[in-house]
Amino acid sequence: MSEGQVKRIAGPIIRVTGLKGAGLFDVVEVGEKRILGEVVRIERNEAVIQVYEDDTGLQIGATASSTGRPLSVRLGPGLIGTIYDGIQRPLEFLFKQSGVFMDPGARGEPLDPSRLWTFIPDPDLEEKIGTGTWAVIQSGAVLGTVKETESITCNIMVPPHFHGGKLKELAPRGEYTCNEVIGRTDRGEELCLAHWWPVRIPRPIAERLAPDQPLVTGERVIDVFFPLSKGGTAAIPGGFGTGKTMTQHAIAKWCDADVIIYIGCGERGNEMTDVLTEFPHLTDPRSGRSLMERTILIANTSNMPVAAREVSIYTGVTLAEFYRDMGYHVAIMADSTSRWAEALRELSGRMEEMPAEEGFPAYLPTRLAEFYERSGRVRTLSGTEGSVSIIGAVSPPGGDFSEPVTQHTKRFIRCFWALDRDLANARHYPAISWIDSYSEYADEVKPWWERVNPAWALARQQALDLLKKEQRLAEIVRLIGPDALPDDQRLILLTADIIKDGFLQQNSFDPVDMYCVPAKQVRLLELIMEFHERAHLCIKLGAPLIKITALKESRASLTIREQLSRLKSTIKNDDSLSFGEFEGHMRGALEELERMYRTKEVL
Repeated sequence: MSEGQVKRIAGPIIRVTGLKGAGLFDVVEVGEKRILGEVVRIERNEAVIQVYEDDTGLQIGATASSTGRPLSVRLGPGLIGTIYDGIQRPLEFLFKQSGVFMDPGARGEPLDPSRLWTFIPDPDLEEKIGTGTWAVIQSGAVLGTVKETESITCNIMVPPHFHGGKLKELAPRGEYTCNEVIGRTDRGEELCLAHWWPVRIPRPIAERLAPDQPLVTGERVIDVFFPLSKGGTAAIPGGFGTGKTMTQHAIAKWCDADVIIYIGCGERGNEMTDVLTEFPHLTDPRSGRSLMERTILIANTSNMPVAAREVSIYTGVTLAEFYRDMGYHVAIMADSTSRWAEALRELSGRMEEMPAEEGFPAYLPTRLAEFYERSGRVRTLSGTEGSVSIIGAVSPPGGDFSEPVTQHTKRFIRCFWALDRDLANARHYPAISWIDSYSEYADEVKPWWERVNPAWALARQQALDLLKKEQRLAEIVRLIGPDALPDDQRLILLTADIIKDGFLQQNSFDPVDMYCVPAKQVRLLELIMEFHERAHLCIKLGAPLIKITALKESRASLTIREQLSRLKSTIKNDDSLSFGEFEGHMRGALEELERMYRTKEVL
């Protein structure tokens, strides 16, 4: 361990001389309080260090020592349900130790060293060891399992940096701590329940797989119009108050990912407080237990040191890759990458680097790419299938999507859910614009959706085309009013309103509408588009639009149009029979109107 002296201090950026033997990105401990930092540049005999903690009171001449290893996280059982800061310090433990505000240099083990876990060895490996046969193992091989929570079983795997060998000893079933040895190889290497891994280095995989399976969120505007695949990347840009955080919360609760990692990167304290207080009380719809039993929270609020904010997204994605390697599907919520980019800008300015557009460093696109490209659906080293899906919120100042972070993010993501201020003000939830948003995964997930309902692609395209026509007609309506339009164009406005109210808008407080299964999503849109086509045919035969809007089934108090807008709340997810009954009533009423005008009975 080499030591040096602090020569210059500029906020979180410290210059140290005499730190011989230190490598780039090595972790460094600075001053008497041993605050953590990382070497980000080496210039001759001087090392530039960014510290992850408050360095108030640090003086010139203070000692700095290199640990000789890069910034790493501890991976093993006990991660689920824990709240960390950006460098994997357990905040609940530090709160008990330091109170509301963390002391500089405060430490806490990432995984509780005293907690015992029930280790169940792999039966095949146990049998070979028991018969005196040494089992050949490779990186990613599963040594056994630990029940981490009721929802998650943690596989104890051979670390990726293992170079191969034979397993000589394997611990029997029993209670072990994370630091206890549960296996030894013929080369004398010891294997524990947990291991370290550098946050800036992606964990290796065996093969990348096609992103042809959707991440089902239960949000109709996302799943049908702008789908995200498992292992895909998405951005949610929007100005203040448009619902970025709430949309991520809904996805975290309802999506079909196995593990959720929520990164509060530079968020306001009150927003992170909401997450910390609400998530433990949310019920996992799949297990009926607490959502925290499959969630990891990384809290790095805007008043915490900016360097830790910069590294927090790498910490989060490394934890995600760990569970991906077990064969789980993991979803990362990064809120928000704009404040992460602001941390980059501040650190870059402190290091006197040449700024690019709007003061952001020239390497901003590279860092964004490094983060988003760690997503993917993969074949792991153990032969299982897992995925990491990344959903990053972007907070462009003033809602300006032309600013650098949003524009560079669009280069590396394939799903863009643009939030609209007008929709948010109109209390349309989720406020995702159907005009500005897009998804490049639609063609890849099409076969999956067509197994759910063959009408998915056609109904989706017809609805999107109709909404675009409605946007053009809306400009005419502002000038001359809707009454000046012919009935076929007024029908477009009518159907667009039904799509907005009865399909795109979703009530998160309605026990029926808060989550929508894929089959119901397509069925709803299919019925709306069938109504439009049959109504259009009636108008061509001479029926006025007012006759169509007044249509109702004989026993119903509401019109067909009103019933269409309310189906989302009146028919439950598993009630396919009611959809068939309504379709029969709607079709019968429209066919009768069509027959009357075709045979001229109305004359």
